[in-house]
Amino acid sequence: MNYSRFVTAVSAARKASPIRLLTELQQKSPPSLISLAGGAPNPDTFPFKTATITLKNGGHIVFDEGIMKRALQYSGSYGIPELLSWMKDLQKSLHNPPTVSYSPERGQMEMCVTTGSQEGLCKVFEMLINPGDNILLDAPTYSGTLAALKPLGCNIINVPSDERGMIPKALKEILSKWSLDEVGKPDSPIPKVLYTIPNGGNPTGASMTTERKTEIYQIARDYDFLIVEDDPYYFLQFEKPWAPTFLSMDVDGRVLRTDSFSKILSSGLRVGFVTGPKPLIDRVVLHIQASTMHTSTFTQLMVSQLLQGWGQEGFLKHIDSVVEFYRKQRDAMLGSADKWLKGVAEWHAPAAGMFLWIKLKEITDTQRLIMEKALEKEVLLVPGGVFNINSSEPCPYVRAAFSQSSPEQIDLAFQRLSTLIKEAM
Repeated sequence: MNYSRFVTAVSAARKASPIRLLTELQQKSPPSLISLAGGAPNPDTFPFKTATITLKNGGHIVFDEGIMKRALQYSGSYGIPELLSWMKDLQKSLHNPPTVSYSPERGQMEMCVTTGSQEGLCKVFEMLINPGDNILLDAPTYSGTLAALKPLGCNIINVPSDERGMIPKALKEILSKWSLDEVGKPDSPIPKVLYTIPNGGNPTGASMTTERKTEIYQIARDYDFLIVEDDPYYFLQFEKPWAPTFLSMDVDGRVLRTDSFSKILSSGLRVGFVTGPKPLIDRVVLHIQASTMHTSTFTQLMVSQLLQGWGQEGFLKHIDSVVEFYRKQRDAMLGSADKWLKGVAEWHAPAAGMFLWIKLKEITDTQRLIMEKALEKEVLLVPGGVFNINSSEPCPYVRAAFSQSSPEQIDLAFQRLSTLIKEAM
């Protein structure tokens, strides 16, 4: 892989911070090392002493004075070593990426911790996308992705999709306008990035089949573009075995994958990960050095101690309980949809995630209906237009989340929505 042609001028201009490199070196050094190098504050001046976090199972995470001093101090920009090591082992266990055995020059797998996967996405986009570049994605898509992409001045090309995700035939048709002879040329307008949410897509709930992923990865090889696999709902798949990932297919080192603990441990802790070829992850870390410096050491240590205590088996057992909760929530919403929305709307059952994507019949645009009329009925959803590349275009869809409301609240909300739709029709 020639990664230089994918990297923007801004990202290529980033240089490692000598001070940040010293921080990375110091956290891997023995306690006997005497450092007069860093400008870190003395933790003895901090007002916090110890902390004990009680877990739901009765266990505890204890930050004694020594751990607390570390938790409140600067740390390396890649992430704290023990959390990175645990997550690399998890990625190898779940995905067995071919890139694990590659040399750094060939795109060996690397990881970094980010302040939620959103930070990782923003930095990946900044690294790869120049003004005027053509970017492929399946819209409607996550509004945060559109918010990150649009200011970059790129051309966002919508690849048609359905409840099984992006359609390979449609992707081929779009790419057919470019000749394969143009692939790899520095000034080629061929799209160099494809972005997708492969499981439980936000907002559609769509999940890509293994067959489609295999086809799309081969198309990426043919046209030499990178795949940004944004997978925050990977652990919220309702059926096992979980679908193979693009990372698990990545024989070239062309996949950048973002993971998040927001949906399964805590959204407020802001702990996410980017996994991909080392030359590209290193560039993401250079951006982290110049912006946030690193994800909160406190939250990293908190998550790390939890995972170390659980082990992979305990972690996956926790995931099973989370999935079971959301499966019941999904089924409750589907039951209420059948009860109240038949004849006035249509939808498909999501195989992952926390959203139901509902198309209202005989209503061409839901913006005013949801933002004004629905509030009067005391029910709040998201109008579908905000997830489109052009949010001003009429959209007959709404997104309903089944994550927080009780089954009784969901049922009442859909009863109110049904009344609202019938009045509008």
